[in-house]
Amino acid sequence: MASKYSQLFSILIIAALMQFLAIVVIGEPQVPCYFIFGDSLVDVGNTNEFVKAEKANYPPYGIDFPKGVTGRFTNGLTVPDMIGKLLGFPDFIPRYANATDEEIIRGVNYGSAGAGIRNETGRNVGERIIFDKQLLNHEATVSRISLLQRNQTFTNEYIKKCIYLVNVGSDDYVNNYLMPNNYPTSSIYTPDQYATVLIQQYSQQLTTLYNYGARKVVVFGLGPIGCTPLAIATFGTNGKPCSESINNLVKLFNDRLKPLIVDLNNNLSDAKFTYINFSGIAAPLNVVPNYSCCQTTGPDGLCVPNSNPCLVRALTAWFDGTHPSETANKILASRSYIKLSPTDASPYDISQLARL
Repeated sequence: MASKYSQLFSILIIAALMQFLAIVVIGEPQVPCYFIFGDSLVDVGNTNEFVKAEKANYPPYGIDFPKGVTGRFTNGLTVPDMIGKLLGFPDFIPRYANATDEEIIRGVNYGSAGAGIRNETGRNVGERIIFDKQLLNHEATVSRISLLQRNQTFTNEYIKKCIYLVNVGSDDYVNNYLMPNNYPTSSIYTPDQYATVLIQQYSQQLTTLYNYGARKVVVFGLGPIGCTPLAIATFGTNGKPCSESINNLVKLFNDRLKPLIVDLNNNLSDAKFTYINFSGIAAPLNVVPNYSCCQTTGPDGLCVPNSNPCLVRALTAWFDGTHPSETANKILASRSYIKLSPTDASPYDISQLARL
């Protein structure tokens, strides 16, 4: 059976690699700048200097990354890293914590481990940059760009052409709703009500991003949280590959997010939001045994510092207890950039959005 799983995953890897190599862009970037918001799935080290926070600034994280340990929660490149490459950016988008004036013209990464749609989300992990604060940081960045360009009208037109990637919401379940001893949300809201409340707040936040000048906005749905090694160890699966009860919570959220994208496009002038079906794209990865590549410890599912990860990392879907491996990220990035199925991205994939 393990051999069968390895063969299936190898096929997925080869297909993703061929697609990735076929569409890697050489030359000038397709858009002038690229801004990234979200949680640990996109974080590139914005929490590194925090005293108490979720961090990945130690080995074995970054073992396959060109620059080594940076704070990325995987062994190599993240999904936003790869999408940046596919868009033609020669360098990785810098973290907000130390982005220079020269760098912000091309984009900034605001992502923070522990961040959620709700402001209280992630307080159990310590310091984090909540999504509302990330939006305020972006407002400050736009002001910096305007000062550098010395022309507000030019800046307004410039940032409308950029790609904005948002991947947030997982922690509102992992580090909020699914922790009844830390948060009251599961006793206040039914799963259906909680998804509705999240989407209502998310709608306001995405509208705020639009008001700060964003027009081409890529919004990732939640991934299969119930398939992470940590969720399986914590909640069990009743003999199924994943925890279906947890993935049902994800579905309630995603089923509301896609119509929200439609509403934003219909109600905001010149808005071009698009939905990426994270769970749908990741579904084939569920054929792989849900084991973390690195040794993990504690309730956060992070790698044990300086531990030795698995040797054949290219054949793993999860690097630690909650974060995908570089191989899985490559599959997600490739199909987000050019959709292989109509359900991968709606109404546009990222390559189409860049051309609009």
